[in-house]
Amino acid sequence: MDGGNQSTVSEFVLLGLGHSWSIQFLLFVIFLLLYLIIVSGNIVTVTLIITDPHLHSPMYFVLANLSFVDMWLSSVTTPKMISDFLGENKTISFAGCMCQIFFAHFIAASEMVLLVSMAYDRYVAICKPLHYSSIMSLQRCTGLVVSSWTIGFVHAMSHLFVIAQLPFCGPREIDSFFCDMPLVIKLACMDSKNLDMLMNVECGVVGITCFILLLISYTYILLSVLQSSRIGASKALSTCSAHVTVVVIFFVPCIFIYVWPLNITSLDKFLAVFYSVFIPLLKPAIYTLRNKEIKKALKRFRSYYVGSQEKV
Repeated sequence: MDGGNQSTVSEFVLLGLGHSWSIQFLLFVIFLLLYLIIVSGNIVTVTLIITDPHLHSPMYFVLANLSFVDMWLSSVTTPKMISDFLGENKTISFAGCMCQIFFAHFIAASEMVLLVSMAYDRYVAICKPLHYSSIMSLQRCTGLVVSSWTIGFVHAMSHLFVIAQLPFCGPREIDSFFCDMPLVIKLACMDSKNLDMLMNVECGVVGITCFILLLISYTYILLSVLQSSRIGASKALSTCSAHVTVVVIFFVPCIFIYVWPLNITSLDKFLAVFYSVFIPLLKPAIYTLRNKEIKKALKRFRSYYVGSQEKV
C-alpha cells in the first residue's frame, strides 16, 4: 500500500480502561493520587541523594538515576490516561502516539541497563571490596549511566524508525490507555505478523540480555556471600534482596508484554497499568523502606528542615 495513505489517519482512539462514568471517575481519583505519590516519592529520593553527603557513593548515584527514570516512565503515559478518564474525546494524535512509543521504550531500556549497572556495583562491593573505590570511580559510574541512556535511545529509535513509516488507513482504535507498540503495529494496512515478531525479538534481545547479566551478577554475589561471615552475609543479602525484588517486578511484566505475549486483552491492560504506574510506585518504597542509609538521610533532612523552620 502507498505510504501516502498514512495521512488518512491523523489520530488514534484510545479505548482506555472502562466505559462507565462512575468507574472512570473513581479511576481518575485513584490514579491521580498514585501519580502524585510516584512523582513526589521519586523527587524526594533524588533530592536526598543529591543533598546528603553520606549518600554520595556509586550505588546511590545509580539509584538517583533510577528514581529519575521511574518518574519519567510513569509520566509518559499516566497523565494522558488520567485526563482521558474525564474526557469524552479519548484520542491521541499520530505524532503524540509515536512520542509515547519512543519515550516508553527509551526509558524502559535505559532502566534495564541501569539495573544491570546497579547489580555490577553490588558485585564489585561484595566480591571485590578492596578494589571497590578504584573500580567504581566517578568516571566509571558516569560511563555506565551514559551507556544506559545511549542504549535506550538507540533501542527506541530503531522502533520509531520502523513504526512511523507504516501505512495507517484505518481502523484507528487502540484497546489500551496508551500507544503500545504491538497494538499500533496491528493497525497497519499490511500483514504485520512478521514485523510484530521482529519488534518483539528486538525487545527480547535487550530484555533477555540484561536479565541474563543480572542473573550472572547476583549468582556471583550469592556464592560470595555464602563463603563470608554470618554478619557480612546478612548485610549483603539485606542490600541485594531489595535489588532482586525490583528486578523481578520490573522484568516479569516486560516479558509477558513484549517477549512472550499472551494476547489476553484484560491481562495486557493489567500488566500495562502495573508497568507504568505500580512499578514506579513500588520501587521508591522498596529502596527507602529497606535501606537504612536512606532512612537516616531522611531523618537528617527532616531535622534540618524542622530546625530551619524553628529559626524562621
